[in-house]
Amino acid sequence: MNNTETQSIYKNIQNAITSAGKKLGFSDATITNITEPYNVINQSVLVPEIGKEIDMYRVQFNNALGPYKGGIRFHPDVDLDEVKTLAVTMMLKCSLIGIPLGGAKGGATINPREYSEQQIEAVARTWARTMSTYIGVDKDIPAPDVNTNGQIMSYMLDEFEKTVGRSEPGVITGKPIELGGSLGRTQATSQGGVYVLEKILEFMPELAGDKKIIIQGFGNVGSFAAIILKNLGFTIVGISDSRGAIYKDSGFDVESIADEKNTSRTSLHEMFADVDDVQKISNEDLLVQPCDILIPAALENQITELNADDISAKVILELANNPTNTKADAILKEKGVVLIPDFLANAGGVTVSYFEWVQNRQQYYWTAKEVDERLFAIMNKATDAVYTLSQKESLTLREAGFQIAVERVGKAASLRGNK
Repeated sequence: MNNTETQSIYKNIQNAITSAGKKLGFSDATITNITEPYNVINQSVLVPEIGKEIDMYRVQFNNALGPYKGGIRFHPDVDLDEVKTLAVTMMLKCSLIGIPLGGAKGGATINPREYSEQQIEAVARTWARTMSTYIGVDKDIPAPDVNTNGQIMSYMLDEFEKTVGRSEPGVITGKPIELGGSLGRTQATSQGGVYVLEKILEFMPELAGDKKIIIQGFGNVGSFAAIILKNLGFTIVGISDSRGAIYKDSGFDVESIADEKNTSRTSLHEMFADVDDVQKISNEDLLVQPCDILIPAALENQITELNADDISAKVILELANNPTNTKADAILKEKGVVLIPDFLANAGGVTVSYFEWVQNRQQYYWTAKEVDERLFAIMNKATDAVYTLSQKESLTLREAGFQIAVERVGKAASLRGNK
């Protein structure tokens, strides 16, 4: 995604917060407080193992509700505008689901595919050292995001603790179980999204149709969502990876596909090259294939004014961050498509990250059943609140979600004296 598109998404989110804030009667000072980042860290840091400087970012957007919280992504397109956009989304997400954390995001501008495991480790450790004065268990708690994982979080935790000279497992979430990670964290974003979808379909069962689902993106989030939904009786008719998409009206055995991709790293097009009844298409084409429910689980700005009118799904579950732009939102609203916004749909990840942080602080760990029960309760409560407000005030789910999130964080900021 280019810089202009990122700036546009960020501006649109700021405008939506401002609109909701004015509707709720907040002052200009309060609205400014929740639409501008509190702290921006942007440094070019030499990584000797790579032999060049790498741009590293952390945007701490707002901590009125609690310590900053947000992931770290390693991607060649990472820039300040993208990180700010993701940080404000995290603020809204934590506020909407009612957990006592603020919004932040971080990243490094690299393409991990171009480097060895040892070089990626060096970048991770450099990021942790560079940000060591800005993060902490009571200050800012990073987590994995695009192209980062539990192993990278392990390197960061180790480097942070060496730098500050103390054990502090709660400084980073998304860790392996052995280092204080939480059971259920790996699939939390997907499971939380499924709970939200089930609740919406409980309210509007006619939207389920034939229960045919397309999932754009078959990484961690997309693959877990596919498997969970298939086991619930849905048919996964289309999936994609970074190199292309496949579609078959009768559906796929997504568990075996996930197993093969995890072991061979084969692309979907290569995997099904000799299968005649499977359509090999582009990621863009996949979005407009026939289905009842569309789940964008890849990157930002996938659903735009150029393809929104051609989407056949009755429901869109945004498991990616900001996958639908503002113009597309308006088109989908006019069409009557029910769009479940990202800051509700994919909030399961930060919810279980919150659980991990709580467990680290207590040094007392929960069972997988306890984690799942707590996740179910939080996602259902948030979904019920968003749906109820949307019906009461004739709002889209996104508009209702914005109003609830802005009201909570705005009240917290106002009570702190930002009036």
